[in-house]
Amino acid sequence: MPTLLVLLVLSSVFNVIDPSSAAEDFGIDEKAVSYSGFQVWSVTIRSNAEREILRTIIDQYDVEVWKEPKTDKVTTTELLVVPQVQKELKVKLTQAGISYVIKINDLQAAIDNGNAKHNMSSLNTKAGHSMDWTSYHRLSDIYGYLSYLASTYPNRVELINIGTSYEKRPLYVVRIFNCSSPVVKPAIWIDGGIHAREWISPALATYIIRQLVEVPANAALLRNVDWYIMPVMNPDGYEYTHVSNRLWRKTRSVTSSTSCRGVDPNRNFGYKWGGLGTSTNPCSDVYKGTKAFSEPETLATSNFIKGKASSIKLYLTLHSYGQAALIPWGYDVVYPSDYSDMLALAKSAVSKFTKYRYSVGNAAALYYPAAGGSDDWAKSIGIKYSYTFELSDTGAYGFLLPASNILPVCQDFFPALDVFAAKVATLKV
Repeated sequence: MPTLLVLLVLSSVFNVIDPSSAAEDFGIDEKAVSYSGFQVWSVTIRSNAEREILRTIIDQYDVEVWKEPKTDKVTTTELLVVPQVQKELKVKLTQAGISYVIKINDLQAAIDNGNAKHNMSSLNTKAGHSMDWTSYHRLSDIYGYLSYLASTYPNRVELINIGTSYEKRPLYVVRIFNCSSPVVKPAIWIDGGIHAREWISPALATYIIRQLVEVPANAALLRNVDWYIMPVMNPDGYEYTHVSNRLWRKTRSVTSSTSCRGVDPNRNFGYKWGGLGTSTNPCSDVYKGTKAFSEPETLATSNFIKGKASSIKLYLTLHSYGQAALIPWGYDVVYPSDYSDMLALAKSAVSKFTKYRYSVGNAAALYYPAAGGSDDWAKSIGIKYSYTFELSDTGAYGFLLPASNILPVCQDFFPALDVFAAKVATLKV
């Protein structure tokens, strides 16, 4: 498509719906939250007694847990520690004989250095869009890229608006297909950006879209499989992390608390909703909401997937961090009857990684029980192969993975899709 026409198409899209503009109507505070002096500590737990002491400390000082401790063996817990309690926590841990290391000395510095400088309003006139995979992008860039692909490759890409977020941003799913084959094919679903602060997730999802659509060498991946990819399931939260609070996790809906907003979308899906690993406190990062699918984002996504459930054979949700392939069930340490099938496929996919090492196993056993997750729900409606992938890293940067890591993570991950596509192609619709 000529560049001028591309510019006109993108201009018309954003004259109708600018995904950044909703912030003004819903009172997003444009003054960014500062994390100056905040630190991330990695605490090593060697016994149940130490685990209980740490839990008491966490509750007493209201410390935010970045990475939960496992329940059955030596493990590490990663904590976000505010400046005011750092000295006292050091004394408490030392007295208890609990070892720790400071992984991030100043969180704001890590935030400031984490993303390459990027002109969010720029348009690469040669490419016809603003996307690259050397920096993290705002929602307008991502949505502009999706519109560009749908306009440029109409025989390969369908851009589907499945609903709107709480702040009235569109919820987009990209269908990628081979138009030369009219037969309904088995499909793979991929989503990213459920948790707003996990920026590597939408980055990988958009990288996958680019590889499937714009790289001819990957055409075989479309031969027998359709793809549904939703790069940003939580657009309100994602945009909020760029303008106000880099570590925001939840949606941006109003709750019963006047000071706390949002629901954890990955505790809001309607299978075992409200169980272990969830909270009734609207100020909690794992707040489950008032009911299953209370959030327009989770409701629209689930309705769309249910409408395609007969063809979607594999559900893949991208998160960070920890480098693990997690298999249902996640609501508790319970194993589905076909767990061995799921484990074998996940191990085969992970074997394709060469740069990063991933653990593979039951979600609740490898991490911690968490009810209301999207992967459990997908499994519950009959999608046999359902996985959560926790992407890089293992704690050096946590949620603040520098932009310089985007391409290494994406390039390492993409070959695993050959394994998933080969399996899905053998399944009947």
